[in-house]
Amino acid sequence: MERKDENLPSEVSQRRAIDDFLRHVAAAPAVRAEGRGRLMFALDATASRQPMWDRACRIQGEMFKATDALGGLDVQLVFYRGFGECRKSKWLGSADQLVRAMTAVACLGGQTQIGRVLGHAIAETRHQRVNALVFIGDALEEGIDPLCDAAGQLGVLGVPVFMFHEGGHPLVAEGFRQIARLSGGAYAPFDLGSAEQLKALLGAVAAYAAGGRRALAGYGQRSGGAALLLAHQVK
Repeated sequence: MERKDENLPSEVSQRRAIDDFLRHVAAAPAVRAEGRGRLMFALDATASRQPMWDRACRIQGEMFKATDALGGLDVQLVFYRGFGECRKSKWLGSADQLVRAMTAVACLGGQTQIGRVLGHAIAETRHQRVNALVFIGDALEEGIDPLCDAAGQLGVLGVPVFMFHEGGHPLVAEGFRQIARLSGGAYAPFDLGSAEQLKALLGAVAAYAAGGRRALAGYGQRSGGAALLLAHQVK
């Protein structure tokens, strides 16, 4: 599925989709991490993604900040790029460690490998609980049925997938929505101009991963904006 610039979402439709995302996050299972939360942070690192990769490097610290009072957060970076390359980091316990891991990666052209990301999440959570998976990407070039099957398996395992979609291709959006829905997660669109919104949403999902719905409510009160809307949905 290719991206088409003429299909970028309008401001009204994007706000509506964000509201839908917040509603679905609020409805996700009320998990509470035992000890530190574990969040898998997966990104498309193909050639078109370099600007967003750089932006994500700068804002990812919000995920750790949001969980400081909840016992902390461990994050595993997962990315794909090039010809069949899909890699994962060790579990990282600080923003500095995650920045170092991300800045060592250069984006390369290639096809999407979302199926491998979901498969890794399944294997990892069978070994040790993963509280949530965040994926950031702009394309979907794989068959949707195997992805939906993997998303359903994650739903059974209690691992919601939060699909963050840069760009507005409707077929990509529908595929991302199906993955999110079947896993018990949520979908949200964004663009490079909405970095602060993405920052707040990353923080909100991290708070959820570390402390469940009550943590989301507290994060929303502190942060306002999209995160506050999320807290209102929880209430």
